Amino acid sequence: MSELVYGERGRFRDFCSLAVCDAGFVIAGVLYHHFYPRSGVMELSAAAVDKRWLTRPVLRAMFEIPFDVFGCQLVVLRVSERNTSMLRIARAYGFTEYVIPRLLGRDEAEHILTLGDDEWRASRFNRGK
Repeated sequence: MSELVYGERGRFRDFCSLAVCDAGFVIAGVLYHHFYPRSGVMELSAAAVDKRWLTRPVLRAMFEIPFDVFGCQLVVLRVSERNTSMLRIARAYGFTEYVIPRLLGRDEAEHILTLGDDEWRASRFNRGK
């Protein structure tokens, strides 16, 4: 699954992961990497082969790992401007967005998205937890 994130082997060295399965098949994965314990920051990267992977229980589990297990105070997501569906989801979830032109090449901006633990805990997606 890590090759789907950036399309190149060996991009990630130290990471842990979450697999999302349906009917015994992995349909998505989340990589947790670039963890900085001193500042409490961790980066997330994800890939999926099925658009139905991002359910409310998966979202909860996805963010419990950095915030509850690792004690992070902020997570970072990097998303291409071309990945409009992920950008829409991140905005709806409450991420703060920063756009860096040309970060992915001459003709492609990258969106750096951040979500703090306070925003995550107050999110409407965590109701009924």
